[in-house]
Formats: sequence, C-alpha cells, structure tokens
Amino acid sequence: MARRLLVAALAVTMTVLAVVASAAVEPRSWQHVPVPAQVRPQAALNEAVAFGPDRAWAVGADAVGREAPGFPLLLRWDGTAWQRQSLPKIRWQGELLSVAATSPAEAWAVGRDSAGGARLLRFDGAAWTESRPPRGVVLTKVVAGGGETWLIGSRDGAQVLLRRDDGGWRDLPVPPGAVHGLHIKAADDVWAAGETDTTAAVSHWNGQEWKQTVVDGFPRSAVGTVLAVSPTEVWAGGTSGFVGGPVGKPIPPLLVRFDGQAWSRVPMPTDFGSVSSLAPTTSGALGWVAVARSQKFGPPGSYPPIVSGPDFLAWNGQSFTAHSEPTVAGEGDSSTLRLAPVPGTETVWSVGRAAGPENTFAPRILRFG
Repeated sequence: MARRLLVAALAVTMTVLAVVASAAVEPRSWQHVPVPAQVRPQAALNEAVAFGPDRAWAVGADAVGREAPGFPLLLRWDGTAWQRQSLPKIRWQGELLSVAATSPAEAWAVGRDSAGGARLLRFDGAAWTESRPPRGVVLTKVVAGGGETWLIGSRDGAQVLLRRDDGGWRDLPVPPGAVHGLHIKAADDVWAAGETDTTAAVSHWNGQEWKQTVVDGFPRSAVGTVLAVSPTEVWAGGTSGFVGGPVGKPIPPLLVRFDGQAWSRVPMPTDFGSVSSLAPTTSGALGWVAVARSQKFGPPGSYPPIVSGPDFLAWNGQSFTAHSEPTVAGEGDSSTLRLAPVPGTETVWSVGRAAGPENTFAPRILRFG
C-alpha cells in the first residue's frame, strides 16, 4: 500500500514538473487585439503610449477616404479591451499623429485638420480638451520623458523644436538637417534621430547646445527612432540608403549603436525594411526593434527570391530573436509598427496600419506578453 502511494505521488510530481517545464519553454508570441466595433472601416493608428496594465492610449484616424479626409481617432485600453474615447467638442476632420505623456494625469496628442492646421489636445487625468498650439507651427510629433514634453514641427518651412515651459511652449535650437524622433532623459540630456542633407545623423542636447554625429555615411540614409540606455549605449534605427537600382527597389533597414566612442552598424536577421520603433525593457535597456515592411532573401535558387522577414526583433543583450506578427483573417501585413512598452512589465503594444480587403487598409493592434 505504501509503495503504491509512493508511486502515485511520484507520478503526480513528475506530471506537475512536466507541465511547469513545458510552460517554461513554450515561446511567447505576439497576439492580435481587436479594435472597438465603433471604429469605422478604413482606419489607421499612428502611435500609442502606456502607463500600466490597465491604461494606454492610441491615436490615429478613421473613415479615411470614405468620409474624406477622415476623423481623429482616440482609443483607450482599460485592462480588458480597447474603447473608443468620445471627443464631443472636437468637430474637425483630420487625424491625430502622435501621443505622449509625462504621467497618467497629463498626456498630449498632436494632429492635423483637413486644412493642414495644427491641432493640439491635452488630457488632464479626466478628459481630453483642445489646447492652443504654438502660433504658426505645423505639428508632427509630441515626445515626453524625464518630466519634459517637447514638440516637433515646422514654421514657414523650417523645422522647429518646442519645449513645454511655465505653461507655454518655448522654441529651442534645432540641430542641422532634420529631426524625426527624440528620446528625452532629462532637460539637459536629449537625443535626436534624423539626417543631414546627405546621410543619417544623431544629435545630443546638453541643455545648452546640440552635438551632431553622422552615424551612417551611406547616402540617403536616415534614422527616425533613438533609444538612449546610458552615455555609453545609445541605439538608433531607420533606413539605409542605396545608390542605383530600379524605382521601388527595397531599401535595407539601418540599426546603429553608440558605445561612448563611436557608432557602428548592428546586423539584423532581415535584409529590407525600415526600423520604425525601438522599445526598452523595464530596466531601460533595448528590448525590442520593430521592422516595418520587413523582407529577406530566400534560400539560394528559391522563387520568389525575396520573402517576408521578421516584424519584431527581441534583443537579449547579445543577439536577436525574430518574431512575426500573427495572421489576421481578412487582412494583410502591417505597413506601420509603433511600439509602446507597458512600464514595470514585459508587455509591449504595437499599433499601426495593415492592408485591408480590396485595396483598403485597417487599424492594427498587437500585444506581446
């Protein structure tokens, strides 16, 4: 009797251990999360920001082309599902381009109406309302970090950067060329991803001036996203340039890393596409790289010669693990991928635009973790 009980106990223990082991090794993957039913056809999302497991915002436009030029779209994640946020006092047509926040009680969104006018929305912890944008500025992006909020835009055809200061917006110097993205660690520690007239460049703001460095000497390259881990570890991503070739030739992605002394290219397991977003881990280190329109060469002699590549690359400090977005019934692959990590967790959101039926497009929301 005792022996049978011992054998039974051992069997139960081995079963439990097998289940635990299989759960431990089972790879996690990106999952599709539906958009609200109230979102009309022909919609797209441009950017998202998350504060925790039960709070995130995503912005974009819906009914684009059907009720041209569409309407601003604002979604909220409540921990269970995405809900469309009502904007009863906003009656203009257009889209929301970017969203950022310094805290759950203060968020900003920038957009553009059908006449090309700048639109600026502010969330005070209770509701979204329109705020007066800086005079004469066409806004393209809002970025927050280190207690700071900055705007990227243009005035009379020249690029401008503005910083939230004492309830208003103050112009700051702009590095040469163009700025496409920012990573703000503090008021005197800001990294800008962009390009010069000829190639990709990253600039650093020390509170007084910009120091710009060319990060890739190849013509027509550019970086649009940057992640500063420390003074001796900074990442930037975008597209590498090319010379010659037919119109529409796929362009290689570009990922570069700064070690405190110099920038160097980092190889990736994909051959074409654009690094559209970088996301940190909970410790602030690089965690994810999103590659929009990712493609790679197939095996020698295969047809077609170019096949789909990984959409997301997870970085463990030494190498990448490739991930593909899930298949969504009735839709194609994403053409835009913007990452939004959830603070304090391993969860990451990706929002963007995917191919829809009959040459349309559809909003896409994915989640890892």
